[in-house]
Amino acid sequence: MNDVLFSPALLGGLTLPNRVVMAPMTRCRTTQPGDVPNALMAEYYAQRAGAGLIVTEATQISRQGQGYSFTPGIYSPEQIAGWKQVTDAVHAAGGRIILQLCHVGRMSHPSFHPDSKPVAPSALAPDAQVWIVDPETGKGGMVECPVPRALSESEITLVVEDFRRGAANALAAGFDGVEIHGANGYLIDQFLRRSSNKRTDRYGGEADNRIRCLVNVAKAVSDEVGADRTGIRLSPFITQRNMADDAIIPTILKAALELDRIGLAYIHLAEADWDDAPRIPEQFRQDLRAIYTGAIIVAGKYTHQKGRSIIASGLADLVAYGRPFIANPDLPQRFRNGLPLADFDGGTLFGGDRVGYADYPTAG
Repeated sequence: MNDVLFSPALLGGLTLPNRVVMAPMTRCRTTQPGDVPNALMAEYYAQRAGAGLIVTEATQISRQGQGYSFTPGIYSPEQIAGWKQVTDAVHAAGGRIILQLCHVGRMSHPSFHPDSKPVAPSALAPDAQVWIVDPETGKGGMVECPVPRALSESEITLVVEDFRRGAANALAAGFDGVEIHGANGYLIDQFLRRSSNKRTDRYGGEADNRIRCLVNVAKAVSDEVGADRTGIRLSPFITQRNMADDAIIPTILKAALELDRIGLAYIHLAEADWDDAPRIPEQFRQDLRAIYTGAIIVAGKYTHQKGRSIIASGLADLVAYGRPFIANPDLPQRFRNGLPLADFDGGTLFGGDRVGYADYPTAG
């Protein structure tokens, strides 16, 4: 029987051999100081080059955009050179890889900011935690996010330029494209929602204003690297981190129409993946498909069979898998051959060495 997950796909300017995408996952393995990607990360990503496409972990476009310890950046020459090791290794293994550009906004910690204040659309705390390494003990743990300060309009313009510069740096590092992180309660998502955006200027209030930051970033990145090399991740049904907003769906659809006009290669939907998460209405999927003519990637606790089904339905083009890729570097081959999946060690997700990172075996 033909498996639609293993049919080729076009994604903007890329031809993919299958529709299994490795989803972005924060793993905090950079070299310090400087949050520099390294040979261990190159090994980890190259092991997973059998994916039709790899999307890297969220990568901060500036120091201001960082929210977790040891996450990689894409704003220094050392970081660009470090990422070049990764892209070279993935390409040598026959893979394709794009960089996820991120600014976390209020999902941050005072240690990353000269004035001890993370930034956001509005001075509202997320009621959430981030993973921070204590410089004295060297041990990491979850800590509360403080109340941020609101960005000025001129600062928002600078953030847009940081996204543009990050995209240019990504191409210099050898990536096949970039993905804008507009999901999961991070900065761009914070602008979209009335629960986190109480501004009264041209970036707040009506939906046309709340999508302005997203649209400006999408235009800037597309102008820099090409719309056919640019995608975006959105999370319309995620409500944690004080992000619940009953107007988010029409806002997302309005944004999708603008993204279609810009010509972005794809929209990547981060669907809620916990056990009692809300079911994604088929009407939303149909409405998005009608508005947006680019490719649609879905992610969120998909199994092999569930992934095949949504592609066969025509409501998605590719399926991204996160946690299954951690302990199964050869996940596509395991799917293809009907092999069992290994479980990952939750204690080694953030920080550390190659244990629980690059030492998971293939099925053989």
